[in-house]
Amino acid sequence: MDLDFGSLPARTVYNLLTSAVTPRPIAWVTTVSKEGVVNAAPYSFFNVMGHEPPTVALGLLRHQSRGTKDTAANILDTGEFVVNLVPAALAGPMNMTAADYPPGEDEIALAGLAPLASRVVRPPRIDGCPVALECASHTSIMTGPGQFVVIGRVLSMHVRDDVLLDPARGYIDAPALDLISRMHGSGWYARSTDLFQLERPG
Repeated sequence: MDLDFGSLPARTVYNLLTSAVTPRPIAWVTTVSKEGVVNAAPYSFFNVMGHEPPTVALGLLRHQSRGTKDTAANILDTGEFVVNLVPAALAGPMNMTAADYPPGEDEIALAGLAPLASRVVRPPRIDGCPVALECASHTSIMTGPGQFVVIGRVLSMHVRDDVLLDPARGYIDAPALDLISRMHGSGWYARSTDLFQLERPG
């Protein structure tokens, strides 16, 4: 069946995309508002886009009633954010930060988490995340009312000591990160535990 997105309701398009494009890594994004309020929210429209320079992309959807979400507004205002990667042990607190809180709430505190000072940007890292990417906004594109794609340049990367195998060559014990990803439908996640390897052709 061919599906014409131009003739489908927005929610149907969302359901089709999020059910088919799986698994999706989760960017647990921390930002700070101009007033100094910390915000944390998970986004699964996310991935790494390159390494020279190192870049990531975030797809930031709009809030149904308020328009631009706090994460997008903070990045547009300050140009800084941190992408924290989510281990299975923090799935519950991560899910708490996805709730529809009023603007100005500190989701890190509400979820019982602890912030950690970043090295080069103002937004904090989240304690317990094995990897955090400190980013500066490179480009922001409005793709719809209140909807943005933000491309960020990764300025610094924090990796938990016990999963860093070879810092000089950049080798990480990826299975030990125990990261989760988003799957189809509401509330479905996956662990990366069923792995296989293929040799890349020469």
